[in-house]
Amino acid sequence: MEKILITGGSGFIGTNLIAYLLIKNTYCLLNLDREMPKITEHQSIWKQVDLCDKDALKKIVIDFSPEYVIHLAARTDLRGKELKDYDTNMLGVSNLLDVLELIPNLKRVIFASSMYVCIPGYMPKSFEDYAPHTLYGESKVETEKRIKTKNPKYTWSIIRPTSIWGPWFGEPYDKFFRIVLNRMYFHMGKRACEKTYGYIDNAIYQILSILKAPKEKVMRKVFYLGDYEAYDITEWANEIATCIGIKIPRIPYFLFVLAGWLGDILKLFGITFPMTSFRLKNMTTDNVHNLELIREIAPELPTSRQEGNKKTIEWINSQK
Repeated sequence: MEKILITGGSGFIGTNLIAYLLIKNTYCLLNLDREMPKITEHQSIWKQVDLCDKDALKKIVIDFSPEYVIHLAARTDLRGKELKDYDTNMLGVSNLLDVLELIPNLKRVIFASSMYVCIPGYMPKSFEDYAPHTLYGESKVETEKRIKTKNPKYTWSIIRPTSIWGPWFGEPYDKFFRIVLNRMYFHMGKRACEKTYGYIDNAIYQILSILKAPKEKVMRKVFYLGDYEAYDITEWANEIATCIGIKIPRIPYFLFVLAGWLGDILKLFGITFPMTSFRLKNMTTDNVHNLELIREIAPELPTSRQEGNKKTIEWINSQK
């Protein structure tokens, strides 16, 4: 059985990826993560390690000697105060790059970056055109630069997941579902925006397509991951509401602006509020990415948005 090393396999994407691969039962898997797996059955293939601990990382990776690596481990929240707070992303990838040079049978590596290397709404002119708006985004820019500078000899690719959602997800995408399901979501007047989102099963299909595609189609390339049709957020919210037989009311947009200001004030006092001006801007800014590169090697997504909605709601209900 071919060996796949997954870093960050206890996270959202990693949990779903490992669950899928375990069902296939065609690979020998190892998950490296600081956190314990979300699913008990995954603990047998988990080793606790901090990617910033190079010696510990080196020993485990050399002992396992993977043929494939999917590097998902990262700090992804926006609560960091300085860039160094995201050393898991930057130092972590540098350590991994050094260690992987010691693996003689390594065939292919996928490194996860983020769409937040550019501010939402900004369409980069190339994959070297960066415009981050958060420290997390800056850390991912640095991550990409370190990979590209190192330019390993094995086949490598970078993925930029867009807004991926589905079972085992966390903030902020689970909050969208929970607000709709709890009848706390309202349409913003007549405003509507389009964004690239991706259901988790489709993202896994895209990742595994990169893992097995011909070398010339993936070597040194950067892929955005997401569903191929942009989401109209109003339509999506209505689909979720329809699953549980409710209708979403529409209220004036200026009330959302007021709520954002209130959230900004409460944040100064350490009080969490569902809306802030930052969140409102993200919610109302079109953010559609070009997915033609990944579509060439992963043309037929396995799961429709409607199917994804149902599976996600079933998972949310199972967690109560």
